[in-house]
Amino acid sequence: MSSLSHDPRLEQLEQWLASLFGARDFAVTPASADASFRRYFRVSRQGQTWIAMDAPPGKEDMGPYIRVSAMLVEVGVNAPKVLHRDEAQGFLLNTDLGSRTYLAELDAGADAERLYRDAIEALVAIQARAGEHARTLPPYDDALLRREMGLFPEWFCDKHLGLRLSENEVAGLKQTFDALVAEALAQPRVFVHRDYHSRNLMLTDGVSHDQGGHGPNPGILDFQDAVLGPVTYDLVSLLRDSYVQWPIERVHAWIKHFRDTAQRSGVDAGANPAQFQRWFDLMGVQRQLKVLGIFARLYHRDGKSGYLKDLPRTLSYVRQVTRNYRDLDFLTSFIEERIVPAMAKVQG
Repeated sequence: MSSLSHDPRLEQLEQWLASLFGARDFAVTPASADASFRRYFRVSRQGQTWIAMDAPPGKEDMGPYIRVSAMLVEVGVNAPKVLHRDEAQGFLLNTDLGSRTYLAELDAGADAERLYRDAIEALVAIQARAGEHARTLPPYDDALLRREMGLFPEWFCDKHLGLRLSENEVAGLKQTFDALVAEALAQPRVFVHRDYHSRNLMLTDGVSHDQGGHGPNPGILDFQDAVLGPVTYDLVSLLRDSYVQWPIERVHAWIKHFRDTAQRSGVDAGANPAQFQRWFDLMGVQRQLKVLGIFARLYHRDGKSGYLKDLPRTLSYVRQVTRNYRDLDFLTSFIEERIVPAMAKVQG
């Protein structure tokens, strides 16, 4: 049993596991938490391990996780398989993809070329094979795109940097958001994971386990917010990752590899490389504005300061792109004249 105490949800989870196993001969240890109310625990028993999810009813809906997990398993990529579930209590028992995240492996000197080619090929496989599933997902529509970008002025500019925007600045941001939304909605629509990056991709042994797990690298986690959306979104998440940054030349080589692989697999990757690059770049700006807002909100609302160190890297991606596109001139000047000085002051 777990050595953790004074945790009613954990005690309830252990009772549920005991009913599944028919005994209490298991150990429960924290595996990870995310930016929601969900928690994950590793369950060890007789030389085997599983991952238990705690998703408190009324705060978390397990339905999307269960549906998307089944979709990904069906298309043949390596996602956790749901073995047991109790939706009334808010518990799941999944196969265990281990604890070796791409981020940790890269920090330890792993072969980035191999890891990223595996991730790109898995991403193309999802997009090529999950078309029928993708059409059942919520749409990444105008309202959602704007709601996400709205986190940037509210939480990053206002709450974090203390900036009070003028009417002209509010209007300029709206025009920028209009352009980014139009570009995103013009892209071919595919299955979009929404957080396909180094913290949610796992290096696994790639061997089938008798618990029901299967598939090659990477293991794919945190997919419950999947939507039907733009073809470049997940590639942006992977290659302009808020937690690890790569030289532009290497990113461009990986973009080419994705597009070549996508075309061979029947995925619509645009009329030419220039169109795809524009889609990728502007989709990245939309995502990074959202992420700046989310990281600021996690700190100011939820007391999670660990994401603050990733703000400069995330902002650097926006600065890298906007100067190349005339329709983002307002955002370029707004960032250089208002955001950069305010960031310097906040970071002290």
